[in-house]
Amino acid sequence: MALFKKEPKYTVVRVKKRDIPDGLWTKCKGCGLPIFNKTLKNNFMVCPKCGYHFPLGVYQRIETLLDKKSFQELDENMRSKDPLKFKAVHSYAEKIAKDESATGLTEAAVYGEALLGGFEVVFAVTDSRFIMGAMGSVVGEKITRACELSLRDKKPLIIVSGSGGGARMYEGMFSLMQMARTSGALSKLKESNVPYISVLTHPTMAGVLASFAGLGDVMIAEPQALIGFTGPRVIEQTMKQKLPEGFQRSEFNLEHGLIDMIVSRKELRGTLIKLLGYFSLTLRKN
Repeated sequence: MALFKKEPKYTVVRVKKRDIPDGLWTKCKGCGLPIFNKTLKNNFMVCPKCGYHFPLGVYQRIETLLDKKSFQELDENMRSKDPLKFKAVHSYAEKIAKDESATGLTEAAVYGEALLGGFEVVFAVTDSRFIMGAMGSVVGEKITRACELSLRDKKPLIIVSGSGGGARMYEGMFSLMQMARTSGALSKLKESNVPYISVLTHPTMAGVLASFAGLGDVMIAEPQALIGFTGPRVIEQTMKQKLPEGFQRSEFNLEHGLIDMIVSRKELRGTLIKLLGYFSLTLRKN
């Protein structure tokens, strides 16, 4: 009877999953879209769907903004000391060594001379990958020297800030005093009418914003960058109140007068060249 017929034997075929090489795609932190890495790079590391701006390292910034092969780095071998012999879960020396290995940098700041749209400038940039871009004695020294070079040669100063760590607690007062040093150096630029353009990227916080990053003649921010002194989570926990939507983001800061304009990364180079053209008229008069 058909009821008792033997079931036919099936051969199980296992299809081997095709291996996909790592490092070809990046998931957008803004909208979750998987983006082909080559597409992302060609789009200045900005998500083509939602406009999320991925962080850039210092040399990526230099490549994106400045005229090709025009950047001449200064004091590239300057390194932080460990004046307090700081020790916690990890010592300060261990953290520096780890971030040097991870980033290829010797410090969180790079500065030098360059051309931007043919204009001679002094350019400095901080990198959040190196101890969150926090300002220690070397970062303060480099920013101060950039100001002094700008003043001496009467070249516009551009600083791109990506420092979410504020002052570097591992150096104690040696770090905190850099806020006064950099602010004092910038005041001399102001007195001599040498232009300073401050570009704020995600994140720019705490002592960095409260010193050199917050003192630009023109204050530019990338979209959706977190810009403030204390982070919104800490403020909410302290005040026991819910903060407004978008608090401390670029758009909120523009509405409340902290910054002058928001410029997408693809438009930043062109915007800076226009500003340098306007400022060049002032420099000629002086």
